[in-house]
Amino acid sequence: MQVVSISSLKGGVGKTSVTTGLASAALAAGIPTLVVDLDPHADASTALGVSPEDQLDIGRMLRSPRRAHLADNVVSSGWVEQARANAAAPVLDVAVGSAYTGIYDRPDLGRRDLRRLSAVLAGAATYDLVLIDCPPSLNGLTRMAWSASDKVALVAEPGLFSVAGTERTLRAIQLFRQEFAPKLTPAGIVANRVRSGSAEHAFRLSEMESMFGQLLLSPHIPEQANWQQIQGAAHAVHHWPGDSAKNAAGLFDTLLQNLVNPNGLAAAGSVRNRSLR
Repeated sequence: MQVVSISSLKGGVGKTSVTTGLASAALAAGIPTLVVDLDPHADASTALGVSPEDQLDIGRMLRSPRRAHLADNVVSSGWVEQARANAAAPVLDVAVGSAYTGIYDRPDLGRRDLRRLSAVLAGAATYDLVLIDCPPSLNGLTRMAWSASDKVALVAEPGLFSVAGTERTLRAIQLFRQEFAPKLTPAGIVANRVRSGSAEHAFRLSEMESMFGQLLLSPHIPEQANWQQIQGAAHAVHHWPGDSAKNAAGLFDTLLQNLVNPNGLAAAGSVRNRSLR
């Protein structure tokens, strides 16, 4: 099992869109996946089309992590029904987000509190991939996610403040590794919402390549006009009609390969190589 935190210091860069795009690629590949919606806004839960009944949300699981019984409280994504035509038994579950998690989003969490999510995920052995959608901060929830993760993927727009924030986050990861999580590694940086005709974006991408080298992952994810429509309809990008969505799905397939190396996952299928148009 690989546990990957999707993080950003700056809000509005499309962190949740990247999380759900990767979840869509994992579902299409047949990789049993859990999405942990750790952002108190719970946007990933909305986009994944979950309809919880009596299950505990992730905030309440964190309150009593050793009694949380993760398997009893995850909710199957609404995307699974969309995928059944292409896979015999697809698995995409969600630990549902809620505003309740905000009580842990403080800068003063001690080591015991930082281990809460790790304790919850001790019940996640049935998954090959866990994606954690973090809030856009370096407070308690993000640090709790990093404590439970093998890797951290950073999401950045090719803009001045986002690039500067990414550099600060990389330094924060290094400090966090030294004190709390020596096995944690940066998975790379996803350049998101890239506008192909923007001279500013082209300049910042060149700057990011110079600053971050091989940590800057490929492919870059372009700005997509219909992304809000796809998320509002609670659809996987792989199941949305049209060439634009098909191309975006292919990009996320390749990004998933480069981010988590699915060859190392005990997946039910392999990530499909789509032609990028």
